[in-house]
Amino acid sequence: MKAHSFHIPVMGIGFTIDTPLKVSHLGIDSAISLVDDILLEKLRKMYANIFDQSYIEITEDSEDFRAKRITSYLNLVKSIAEKKFTELKNITDGASESLKEYFDFLPDTSTLKQQFNNLTTKCCTVNELKDFLEETLCMGSIDVNIMTKVDKENFTKKEKLPTIYNDAHAALRGFAQSDLKSSVIFSAGMNPRLYSYLEEFEDFYPDKEGVLKKKIVLKVSDYRSALIQGKFLAKKGLWVSEYRIESGLNCGGHAFATDGYLLGPILAQFRDQREEFLTETSNIFKKALSLKDRYIPESILPVKFTAQGGVGTAEEHEFLLRHYKVDSIGWGTPFLLVPEATTVDDETLNKMVKAKEDELYLSDISPLGIPFHSLKSNTKDEEKRALIAKDRPGSSCPKKFVALNKEFTEKGICTASRQYQHLRIKDLDKENLNPEMYQKEYDKITEKSCTCVGLGTSALLKYNLDTKTEGSGVSICPGPNLAYFSKIMGLKEIIGHIYGQSNVIERTDRPNLFIKELTIYITFLEKKLKETGNLIDLKQKKYLLVFVKNLKEGVFYYKETFNTCKKELENSYEKVLADLEINEQILNQIKVKIENS
Repeated sequence: MKAHSFHIPVMGIGFTIDTPLKVSHLGIDSAISLVDDILLEKLRKMYANIFDQSYIEITEDSEDFRAKRITSYLNLVKSIAEKKFTELKNITDGASESLKEYFDFLPDTSTLKQQFNNLTTKCCTVNELKDFLEETLCMGSIDVNIMTKVDKENFTKKEKLPTIYNDAHAALRGFAQSDLKSSVIFSAGMNPRLYSYLEEFEDFYPDKEGVLKKKIVLKVSDYRSALIQGKFLAKKGLWVSEYRIESGLNCGGHAFATDGYLLGPILAQFRDQREEFLTETSNIFKKALSLKDRYIPESILPVKFTAQGGVGTAEEHEFLLRHYKVDSIGWGTPFLLVPEATTVDDETLNKMVKAKEDELYLSDISPLGIPFHSLKSNTKDEEKRALIAKDRPGSSCPKKFVALNKEFTEKGICTASRQYQHLRIKDLDKENLNPEMYQKEYDKITEKSCTCVGLGTSALLKYNLDTKTEGSGVSICPGPNLAYFSKIMGLKEIIGHIYGQSNVIERTDRPNLFIKELTIYITFLEKKLKETGNLIDLKQKKYLLVFVKNLKEGVFYYKETFNTCKKELENSYEKVLADLEINEQILNQIKVKIENS
């Protein structure tokens, strides 16, 4: 029985790197990023020392060191988390504080909490209570996250290694060879080569009880991409156990914008076509297992459909669960302000507490070339600007996890690196542009920031670990929702907020999550329109008009939906409808502007 109806998604590289050690024993699911094996190795050494575990360093001289580091870190996390969970259930000398927290954190509507309260009020024996705890309590899942596009090729001296030693492939192998019984979450889109590599590992196939030791989760932004990826994996006899539906723009970290398709209508499609979706993928899955002469489960294997992106109130949480019948809600950005759950250095934490809307922006700083939510005052960008002022733009690129660009070199380099920016600026100097155009192009080049280092450094600073290689600059990637959370919170405080037992938002002007997403999309559309200049060609016009059409259809859908859900949205109903009217007028004006261009 799952304890909670929320989960903590992966955040950055280091912000949830040890979150399972903080919350798993309390029944809360969370995810570890597998981008940075160097950081994982440093934390493995630290935690091995804290918990008196053996530690033998895995150096870069070791064969397959990246996968081995990941496996070793995950095994250590599992061992420590399970020990904490076992201690939590030990009531020989009375209930532990952790056990009290476990049940205290549950909502009052929780069946598990009600059963526990009934049992303890009946003056049950210690053995009866022990049996209940053993049979009903479960740990939070210790999941991992792999960005499919961060799959850099690797070399020994000048010799390119086989594909299985690419970064994402090695990360997958590290997870697959670990002792964890949990899920790998694939984000950033489809990577057919990486997905095919899953076939090599037995734990991703159902055993004779139909149980998957290791599960596959896909982070998706629309129904079509989910179905394509689900069927691709099903044809290989691989089952997707969760489709994690995230808002295209109202989220933290990298933002994968749809063409104006909004979260509400997307969730409605998943809800309404769920059975059709599962039947289609299951039939393909069973046929593939048959061709591989593997065990075929009699019924459709369990699947969760979850949602995340911009959720900020108990009302929104409950609405998504009930109206769209999703199985769990991801709460990301607010947990960045919860030191009991995530790992953020004190300076960055205090900056986030003070951050307002104008300090949170959808930036172009990511070397992956994907829009990236960021905080304007982050210290990694301050470090970047200082280098530009010295006429030495670009990072020294100490870790090279996103060294993927082959524009100038046979071996990939990062677009945020000093090497790339130097070469690109040399080319720019030859173009004889006027000063205004030159500066514009120069700024585009130097805007890129060393996020693969910056997103992990916070953990090193928090734990006073060596940052000689990385430097002290921190990148942080909260979503726009951060503007409405303005204090450091305890775990009990944020969970109470999620379940409506308390309210941590002091501002009264926070927009509904659907409205916030709509306004972000309109801003994104206006930026696209501005980029086209005064003359829009037919292809651009067609794209922009389709974008407007999809947004207007989304507005129409919300009007209909909210008119039938007045009771469920009693705290925000009137405001939502007024905001929809305003945004619909803006869209009409944009449409006219495009048509007349």
